[in-house]
Amino acid sequence: MQESVQSLSQRAEYEPSSFTKFLWWLSTAEKELLIDCTVDRNRYAITGMAVLGTWLFATLAWTYFFSTVVTGFWIALALGIFMGGIILCIDRALIKGITAANKNKVTPILFRAVLAITIGTFMAQPALLYLFDKEIHTQISLDNEQRKRQKLQQLDSLYAAQKNELLHEKNALQLQLNNKYNEVSTARDAFIAETDGTGGSGKIGLRDIAKAKQNEYSKLDADYTQLNTSIQPRLTSVDSSLATIESAKQAEQKKFEALLNDGFLVRIEALQHLIENNSAMAFRYYLLVILLVLTELMPVIAKTILPVGAYDEKVRLREEMEKEIAARNTRKETDLKELYNQLAFDQDSEFIKDFFEQAKHQRKEKMLEKLNRWKKSEDKSFDSVWANLKRDFLTKQEN
Repeated sequence: MQESVQSLSQRAEYEPSSFTKFLWWLSTAEKELLIDCTVDRNRYAITGMAVLGTWLFATLAWTYFFSTVVTGFWIALALGIFMGGIILCIDRALIKGITAANKNKVTPILFRAVLAITIGTFMAQPALLYLFDKEIHTQISLDNEQRKRQKLQQLDSLYAAQKNELLHEKNALQLQLNNKYNEVSTARDAFIAETDGTGGSGKIGLRDIAKAKQNEYSKLDADYTQLNTSIQPRLTSVDSSLATIESAKQAEQKKFEALLNDGFLVRIEALQHLIENNSAMAFRYYLLVILLVLTELMPVIAKTILPVGAYDEKVRLREEMEKEIAARNTRKETDLKELYNQLAFDQDSEFIKDFFEQAKHQRKEKMLEKLNRWKKSEDKSFDSVWANLKRDFLTKQEN
């Protein structure tokens, strides 16, 4: 890429290589002006290398980014090349705006730095995702488990009112059955105790009191059977509704789990969790972000820190010369138009004067002819004759 320094008489023979021309194009240098600037050739080749590195980095970063959101590799590659080209255009515009005149101005440099940092920070994300891919996928699995638990809690909260109402009804029905069963059990125990002499009157056998307790037990048992027969269908319906709710929750949970993925935003969130929970990871993350942002800032930094050379002076003088030539050409064009208009005015003036001079005698003859006809005519007034003369012979002012 570098050429040996030649003498002044041989400088015109220098011919840069195709790659050097390409680097100059990347650095937005004009080959016709730069080819004679020996020192600046290498400076702008260095700037071109910085732009080339940023361009390649942007293409790779965007390709990886699109690979996380599209399925086809070639589609991701095409989109990565497209976005890399946009970054290249932005970088060339940034460094083209850094000239000897505004290199030391704060506002343009600050604007370019903010733009470059913004682009560089975003471009750093895909690169970091690629570098920490294994750790990020481990964190994604943990985050997804947390999301599953949160989704289950949301489903529980969603169906809580309906489920609590059904459980309350079920408990009330079950309590009613249990109370009735306890009454039956108590009556049965009292009857048995009366018959075996362990309770009540203390007489063994089926006597009057025992028969009365037997009748009471039989009546309560029949009431329990009737109550159980009437309540059991509702209990079955409540259990079915509760089972339906559980099935709906499981179905929603499965749909949610099927949507879990490792897309770009999911990876970014996992990376953020890694940074928050791991100080060693956080240090290396911020260090890499700085390095990757500097990669995007390389063209601007290179163009800013490289000294002003002969090329910049030639660009300034050439621009001033072209402005002066454009101004002179405009003045010459204006003078030519004014000259054309003046000569046209002079010739038109002479033409009009000749026209009126030649028409003077004919107008007078025509006027006398009309006056003679008026003399012979007795039915025309003087006013009518004058009106015809004005219409036919007098001139009209130009608008």
